[in-house]
Amino acid sequence: MNKDTELYLEQKRTRLEKALDCYLSAENSAVFEAMRYAVLGGGKRFRPLLLLASGEYFGASEELLLPYACAIELIHNYSLIHDDLPLMDNDDFRRGQPSCHKKFGQPLALLAGDGLLTMAFEILASAPAPENDPRIKSRIAAEIAMAAGPRGMIAGQWLDINFQPENRDPDAYREMACRKTAGLIRVSASSGARLAGAPEAAIQSLEQYGTYLGLAFQLWDDLQDLAQDQSAGKPFRPNLARILGTAPALELLTNWLGKAEEALDRAGLDSDILNFFIKQLRPTREGKT
Repeated sequence: MNKDTELYLEQKRTRLEKALDCYLSAENSAVFEAMRYAVLGGGKRFRPLLLLASGEYFGASEELLLPYACAIELIHNYSLIHDDLPLMDNDDFRRGQPSCHKKFGQPLALLAGDGLLTMAFEILASAPAPENDPRIKSRIAAEIAMAAGPRGMIAGQWLDINFQPENRDPDAYREMACRKTAGLIRVSASSGARLAGAPEAAIQSLEQYGTYLGLAFQLWDDLQDLAQDQSAGKPFRPNLARILGTAPALELLTNWLGKAEEALDRAGLDSDILNFFIKQLRPTREGKT
């Protein structure tokens, strides 16, 4: 990563952290404490940084983009809280510390997740609209809702819960990953550009880029799980890396990242920042991620 890219991402992370902290400090209550714990305890900020990068590439201001970026990050963290619950993935740790339900108990964790989801749409409702076309604001809110809702991330989570270990169909797993992971990444990539008034052809290319980047992100995560020993007593959970095996999974990861790169190239989107998200997931020559 070159120095300019590194400095840009660090500056944007700092602005995101401050904005998220501001939104989550609106009230001093047990629910807000759990919400702050879940969101402010670390994280890559992959999705909001992607929104900021795509929007600023086309000339949108940080002031316009930041509320939308924060809303997407709150939605992502709500999903992590709920994913970790015992009736879902039953994970005791998140980002190296106790998961929200282990820290605060299941009822409060459930409410914290609900709080983050609803606050995200509160932020979207009060976010500034682009001056050139105020209707874009409602369109983006609808697209985010679809990516996060029962036809998107929620549907993907249900497919994940019901995915059987004996099911070795990569297409079925791809559908799950496309809904559960790639949808929110796709809308992150396109929303910034749409807010900036980018041409529709460029937005469509960013949607393709975001879809393949999201699929690669899920497969990259699967490969991380495959490389680690199973936690003691934790049931086997199928993923695409286990279905395919390491070498074919690495080949597919490289293929999907190549398609994300091609989508940027076709639209002439010469952005070091957008390409950085691809490079971050690319396997090394040793075949590791």
